[in-house]
Amino acid sequence: RVHFEIWLGQGHPLPDLAALEKRIVQITRTWEQGFRSALVQSDLERAHQENARSFIGAFNAAYREAFGPDEAMRDVAAMANLSAGHPILTRAYRLEGDSDNKIRVKIYSRNGSIPLSACVPIFEQMGFFVDFETGYPVRPTEKPADDAPETYWIHDVVMCATAGAAIDLDAIRTALEDAFVAVWSGRAENDGFNRLVLSADASWRDAALIRALAGYRRQSGMDQPQYVQETALSTYPAIAQKLLDLFAIRFDPARDMSLAERTHEAEKMRAEIEDALRDVSALADDQVLRRLADLILAVQRTNFYQTNGDGAPYSFVSLKIASRELEDLPEPKPFREIYMSSPRVEGVHLRFGAVARGGLRWSDRASDYRTEVLGLVKAQQVKNAVIVPVGSKGGFLPKQLPDRSDRNAWFEAGRDAYKEFIRALLGITDNLVEGQVTHPADTIVWDGEDPYLVVAADKGTATFSDTANAISEEMGHWLGDAFASGGSVGYDHKKMGITARGGWEAVKRHFRELGKNIQTEPFTVIGVGDMSGDVFGNGMLLSPEIRLIAAFNHMHIFIDPDPQDAAKNLTERQRLFDKPQSSWADYNKGILSKGGGIFERSAKSITLSDEIKALSGLSKDAVTPDELIHALLKTDADLLWFGGIGTYVKAAHETHAAAGDRANDAIRVDANQLKVKVIGEGANLGVTQAGRIEFDLHGGRINTDAIDNSAGVDSSDHEVNIKILAAEAVREGDLDPADRNDLLAEMTSDVAALVLRHNYTQTFALTLAETTAKEDHDALERLMEYLEDRGVLNRALETLPETGEMKVRAERGQPLTRPELAVLLAWSKITLFDDIVASDIPDDPYFEDLLVNYFPSPINTYSKAMSNHRLKREIIATIIANRVLDMAGPVALLRLREVTGGDNAQVARGLEAARAVLNFDGFQREVDQLDTIVPADVQIDLRLHAASAMVDAALWFIETHPDLHVGDAVQHTEAPLNEFKAILAGIHSPFPAARIEREVRSLMKRGASEEISRWAAAMGQFAQGLLVVDLAGKAGVSVEAAGKAFYTIGDQLRIDRLRAMARDNLLHADYWDRVAGRRLLNELVRMQADATEKALAGDGADAWLAERNDARKALLAELHTLGKDRNWAFARFALAADALRQFMRH
Repeated sequence: RVHFEIWLGQGHPLPDLAALEKRIVQITRTWEQGFRSALVQSDLERAHQENARSFIGAFNAAYREAFGPDEAMRDVAAMANLSAGHPILTRAYRLEGDSDNKIRVKIYSRNGSIPLSACVPIFEQMGFFVDFETGYPVRPTEKPADDAPETYWIHDVVMCATAGAAIDLDAIRTALEDAFVAVWSGRAENDGFNRLVLSADASWRDAALIRALAGYRRQSGMDQPQYVQETALSTYPAIAQKLLDLFAIRFDPARDMSLAERTHEAEKMRAEIEDALRDVSALADDQVLRRLADLILAVQRTNFYQTNGDGAPYSFVSLKIASRELEDLPEPKPFREIYMSSPRVEGVHLRFGAVARGGLRWSDRASDYRTEVLGLVKAQQVKNAVIVPVGSKGGFLPKQLPDRSDRNAWFEAGRDAYKEFIRALLGITDNLVEGQVTHPADTIVWDGEDPYLVVAADKGTATFSDTANAISEEMGHWLGDAFASGGSVGYDHKKMGITARGGWEAVKRHFRELGKNIQTEPFTVIGVGDMSGDVFGNGMLLSPEIRLIAAFNHMHIFIDPDPQDAAKNLTERQRLFDKPQSSWADYNKGILSKGGGIFERSAKSITLSDEIKALSGLSKDAVTPDELIHALLKTDADLLWFGGIGTYVKAAHETHAAAGDRANDAIRVDANQLKVKVIGEGANLGVTQAGRIEFDLHGGRINTDAIDNSAGVDSSDHEVNIKILAAEAVREGDLDPADRNDLLAEMTSDVAALVLRHNYTQTFALTLAETTAKEDHDALERLMEYLEDRGVLNRALETLPETGEMKVRAERGQPLTRPELAVLLAWSKITLFDDIVASDIPDDPYFEDLLVNYFPSPINTYSKAMSNHRLKREIIATIIANRVLDMAGPVALLRLREVTGGDNAQVARGLEAARAVLNFDGFQREVDQLDTIVPADVQIDLRLHAASAMVDAALWFIETHPDLHVGDAVQHTEAPLNEFKAILAGIHSPFPAARIEREVRSLMKRGASEEISRWAAAMGQFAQGLLVVDLAGKAGVSVEAAGKAFYTIGDQLRIDRLRAMARDNLLHADYWDRVAGRRLLNELVRMQADATEKALAGDGADAWLAERNDARKALLAELHTLGKDRNWAFARFALAADALRQFMRH
């Protein structure tokens, strides 16, 4: 027994005897004895207590000097939770006597010592200053578990708040411990947003949410840099916490509230934030915090509260945003976008409608990939005018790629990033289950039902479609392998050659309209790409007459200055196309013409032959590869074919920066330097829009990339819609799932034919618009104003002239160019589609055949599945919008709206009825078959005759049957109108008969057959026949009797002559005179019809005219005076119409 006698100083209070006794015991026993005692008294489970015994003697002298046995026991308890899956843990604590601005964190590791340089930055980003750190190895006498390490490490980190403020350890302990582990394990990023853990008592996931919100705002290109955002949030932690509260109010499913209640609470919280912002002194801080609050209110869904199969939250944050609710975003603003962020990848998906599609690209633009995607989706939007979905585009940025030297590892890391991006998109997208829309679990939805999400390949993701479809099927997405088009079970664009073939339709039209048939006549080509590529390779196999004189890609320059044996060259190109991963280096140099060669772009310089000098215009003996390419782009050739990525032509007034393709700044040329006749943009953005316009103004032939390479998206859209139909047929039990893939393959050629037809008709529509652009100049200005009023057109973004410039161009006689008209045609199709979908037109049974004929014949027999097709109405609306505008053009729709006061849906009804009763489809087929048989301008004139007649017929339908279903309108008029067509030659009066004959002779003289010439010349009269048919029905007489009366009155009152003269002369009047003139023309027709109706109600036209003979003579005298010099200006025309009104009163 040991006795202690302890003396106290004078006046010292009596100590706590129990505590004193405890302290004496600690002093008198060894550290190991204390550890054994602590072990016995611990509340560890029995198994853990047994394992803990192996730690007796595990702690070295340095540790024992620093910490007592009780603290060691706490460390052992912590290390007991380490495992292979959790190799690191932390514990925040204080020792007795520590100040309130200091804390300690122990880091437990089973994977070796942690370098100070690795852990300090993590704490610093959280807002701590690390005073010192000490590491202690812990070596158990035996392994506490089979997979345990021989040595554990404990790192004791002592730190304080950077600002020196007191730290509420109880408030932040768990968040701090979890945040360190999350960052260390890669589940969280290490940046200044983690300061919210200390300043705002936030968790690491709260910080990840704010990071995602802030990251989206930065990608807008209109917000403060990241360090400013981080500073604003940490400076005003109370506001940061309110932002988190606002988000939770809107989206935390654990809060049992209706949307109305959430809205009310969110408004209150937003008001609190607004009040708090009054105390924010710096404008930059205010902008950061205010825009984050506004963004939270624009978010429609999030995965933030979702959990995976293990019950853990996802490591990525995805946000679905109603972009148009945000003021501070660059135009154009998408309908919806999804932004996602994780430590491994971030990305964005923009779409411009509920039904939208477009590719996903692997971006390398860390600071502005949204800007990159936004620029691409503008082109996608107009490209998608020919298909059901509107434009969308996505881009993802892998953030943890390995060194590119290991190409396979680098590629697979990118694919993994893509997978996470896909999961983020689908994770907040609705599904269809048994035909019913279902929302994602644990997700508050503010935007209603939204199940349609499809994607496609793009730059860097050409082989990823199967990966995306596998995820789609794994997640049970209703589209299955229709989610990402172009996979192994789908339509392979390269095998079909569909994008190149579509672009070739445009190229053939350009040359045909220049008087050249490139399928039978030699022509020279400069190209961008190589034969292994889809668009370039397929394109250079599409004519046996191609003379490819120069081409380049990122590796090689190909030059064949004077190719003579086209067949041999074609065979060699075919060989390279068939050879896997071929390059220009594989080309047989033995068949190159004299002076030709294949050169490395990595070469220091290239020695030029005399032939290459003559071809390129260069005089130096040797140049750099970039200098040679720059010169080749300016070489005299027939065609410049873009089949590779890059922007190589800009306008002279543009900077290289405006092209947005720094990699090609050194070789890019100005459009006014080009000497080629035609440009085919098989690839995207080969030329800037301003460059296209400049090339056109200098006499070149060019469309836009959206026109030229639309076949790819068109084919993909057919694939998606066919797969949706097939899935429905499988669900209905009408199609065996095992037969589906064979059925898809069987329809490949049919799909290609349907797609290429669109390329043909759309480029013809563009030609028609270009032909009349000069006389339609004022109307096109009005069209742009209309589209601006609709909120879809931004002239500056689309490089379209403002009103002032339009006036200047009118004075110069400079109409809109083909590339400009292409944009207007696309936006006209988009707005017409929207209006048709919003109407009951797609529900008219008359249009069911459109749906049937949209699908290839092998699958269009599944009528039940077709009637249940999710996109049935959209498919019908797309077909109508495209064929109406390809038939009549956007100006015709504008004029019909203005003349009738009708809306787009009524105009579409009228034009569809006109199409049917005038058999436009049959006429169009006949005209199309004249390719290369008659000059292109003859085909154009034939089509313009038809378009004019379509407008006249549509006008009648709109004014007489504005809301009648098209099927009913056609049923009531088609048969009697066909009767009228058959007897027209025997009933019309001399004046229209003479005009028809004159036009027939003119067309035949230029090469058209008599049959098609008569059809075209008489089509205007066929349209007028609708009036005759209507009069016959009202009067109860035959079509022949009504026709004879109508033409007699028109002849005797000179109305037919007056209308013809007015039409001819008003072509050159200003816009409003032409609008007013057309209304007067319509009034003349109505007066002729009224007179005919009265005559038929009496004793006939001759008797009716005889009763008014004196008035008729006076009318004819006045008309003679007005038209003496045949100058039927609008004023005279108005006076003539007034004279007829006066006559009709008799």
